[in-house]
Amino acid sequence: MIDGTAGVSGRRDADEALLDNPEALAEHDPGGMLRHTASAGAQVRESAALAAEANLSVLADDGRPRAVVIAGIGTAGRTGDVLATVAGPRCPVPVIAHRSAGVPGWVGAADVVIAISASGRSPEALGAAEAAHRRGARLVAVGAPDSQLQSVAERARAPFIPVPRRAPARASLWALTVPVLLAARSLGLVKVNEADLAETAARLDADADRCRSTAESFVNPAKALALGLAGSVPIVWGSSPLATVAARRFGDTLSANARYPVVTGALGEAGRGRVGLLDGVFGGLAEGERDIFADSPEDDGEGTRLRLVLLRDGGLNAEDDTDEPLAVEERRADAVQTLAERRGVRCDVVTAEGGSALERLASLIAVPDFASIYLALAHGLDPMAVPAITEMKELSNQ
Repeated sequence: MIDGTAGVSGRRDADEALLDNPEALAEHDPGGMLRHTASAGAQVRESAALAAEANLSVLADDGRPRAVVIAGIGTAGRTGDVLATVAGPRCPVPVIAHRSAGVPGWVGAADVVIAISASGRSPEALGAAEAAHRRGARLVAVGAPDSQLQSVAERARAPFIPVPRRAPARASLWALTVPVLLAARSLGLVKVNEADLAETAARLDADADRCRSTAESFVNPAKALALGLAGSVPIVWGSSPLATVAARRFGDTLSANARYPVVTGALGEAGRGRVGLLDGVFGGLAEGERDIFADSPEDDGEGTRLRLVLLRDGGLNAEDDTDEPLAVEERRADAVQTLAERRGVRCDVVTAEGGSALERLASLIAVPDFASIYLALAHGLDPMAVPAITEMKELSNQ
């Protein structure tokens, strides 16, 4: 066991048996991160209903904006990536995720700023909302009710969508994302209808059932993925822009929940250099010296190895001018799987499903979200309590 003065506790080696013991899982998850993650479908429905009460239609009164800035940090900032990929390359205006305090210098009355903070008090979102108000930009705010962010929105007479604070921000992705998408729909930038939202919520519900704590590892895709990643250096690559958003989301949750270092990105980026990791000391070099008769990496005396997670998205019925890029992405995904196989690097594949971009994104996010929590629990870590985050906030506030 590892015990430190900062409250860090856990074990270096994963306890595989623990994942098939629901009582032990509950004991190691006192904050209920599994339960919060299972609420993703409910988050979609609740946020859609709350956004409907916010009178977002007023955003369209001044016409199409010059640009949309999504201001927030962490999971709140990730909502901007979701909007950009769901809107797609044909979005008529730029969608810019802004993760610093304030807003870009060019923002003015022709633009829209959407400020997001699960707590309603992050300096990045508050600074962006204040700056947008000063510069005359249209403002939308998304965050905890009765918060500082709501007060700024009220002073600016801007729409505010309340997101009840029931879980940490990283377990509230869908509660924060749906209001952003519906605000963008009011501006005519994205096509997300009620059927898309209902199907996405149903997909998240179904995946939560598949990944429930009482489902044993051999039928639970999240537990299986967690056990495959245990003790490795994960590399998570997405085969398309949409899959890349999911890959980076998995990197967020692996880091925060399971405290694993992880490399994430797009396969296109990987092919320009990062694919060389497969040849390195954690990849092909280590695998080439492995005892093929050993039952585990520890038995053959070798150290940590890479584990590749490939998120694949073949796309929907593409328009003629996007057929070739999709075909290129699919060939690239096939190629990297072959490269990994040749070097003995294990590879897990999660494939997108669904009839809309939003549902397909949900299908790539749900199982990895649960896997990050199961990986934390297997190491005896509380996925909700992250002492380093608390300490960093305290030290920064000083």
